[in-house]
Amino acid sequence: MSTAVKVQDTRIKQVKVTDETITAYLADGRIIAVPLAWSWRLSEATQEQREHYEIIGDGQGIHWPDIDEDISAEGMLYGIPAPKPHKSAA
Repeated sequence: MSTAVKVQDTRIKQVKVTDETITAYLADGRIIAVPLAWSWRLSEATQEQREHYEIIGDGQGIHWPDIDEDISAEGMLYGIPAPKPHKSAA
């Protein structure tokens, strides 16, 4: 018996950011969400900044120009949270 494997379409079509999650709606109908805390920039952004995004690379990622943040669909599916930079003691 053979099983056909369908290639999934992980292009992002729409994004929603709440106080809890970053949610991406994919072209193949899936919805993926990660905790907002995975992006310290989005965590610290205003709601207006969170809502101002651009889908980049034909849906491979999302860019928030106001805060210079980028997240890819692949990163949401397989990634780990972005570390917050440490402030150096000067």
